[in-house]
Amino acid sequence: MGVLQGKVVLVTGAGRGVGREIALLAARQGAKVVVNDLGGTMDGRNEGLPDPAEEVVEEIRATGGEAIADTNSVSDRAGADAMVAKALEAFGGLHAVANPAGILRDRMFHNMGDDDWRSVIDVHLTGSYNVARAAIEHFRKQEDGVLVFFTSSAGLVGNIGQANYSAAKLGIVGLSRSIALEGARKNIRSNVVAPFAWTRMLASIPVKSEEQGLRLARLREAMRSDQVAHPVVALMADGAKDVTGQILALRGNEIILMSQPRPSRSVVRMEGWSPETVLSHGFPALSGHLVPLEGTNEVFNWEVV
Repeated sequence: MGVLQGKVVLVTGAGRGVGREIALLAARQGAKVVVNDLGGTMDGRNEGLPDPAEEVVEEIRATGGEAIADTNSVSDRAGADAMVAKALEAFGGLHAVANPAGILRDRMFHNMGDDDWRSVIDVHLTGSYNVARAAIEHFRKQEDGVLVFFTSSAGLVGNIGQANYSAAKLGIVGLSRSIALEGARKNIRSNVVAPFAWTRMLASIPVKSEEQGLRLARLREAMRSDQVAHPVVALMADGAKDVTGQILALRGNEIILMSQPRPSRSVVRMEGWSPETVLSHGFPALSGHLVPLEGTNEVFNWEVV
């Protein structure tokens, strides 16, 4: 018996990449799976591509598992409601949701168009809200449920050319934390994972030097989507009932528990502050503790294990 035996799981963006691996592993671990994927290109434009959700369903069924396909968009609230309704109708329940569905519209901020901003926010942040909101009432009634959201180092650390993606991904962290706090009394768990995996999103990075090309080749071998799936499926299992409200970075064979914002240093001036004293006293007192302006490569600066 697998760790998800008897569970019903909804996985969004499950036609490719990380989502596909989660859906396949969840099925191998005993779950009945709703495989959601809109199809389309990496930037979210649907161009009549083959139905990747149905392909994953066929793969699950070929190994004796149970699955159904769904092609609704997470950015559409009615579509999210339909995903949950499909799980309840087809399998009689829903116990966990993993929501890795996503798109990219990378631009330097000064070149970013309104549509680039809205599209990414709609899929990542609003999409996470839509799917969680669609499932939450059912979870509350059965007093059991698991949400696994997906953030990114671009949100946790920051990244050049991804202001829209970074904003959405950090917003998801706040969403998950609040749901975890509110859901604790009803046995509803909510966590966030930040996957490092070779997907079509990483593959889209333009190679500008031989050194960068070699590094990306190493990453392709060291950071596989199937490695991300194992901790995600574990989070959905009953054995992880004490894990909620957390942020986990998943990188190769590493599971990294990320810190969360907490006070790190304070400075007090009993007579109050003025702009002049903030500049002469306040900021200098804090200067040794300011967070460096570093990107993902500087923060995760060791080789993938």
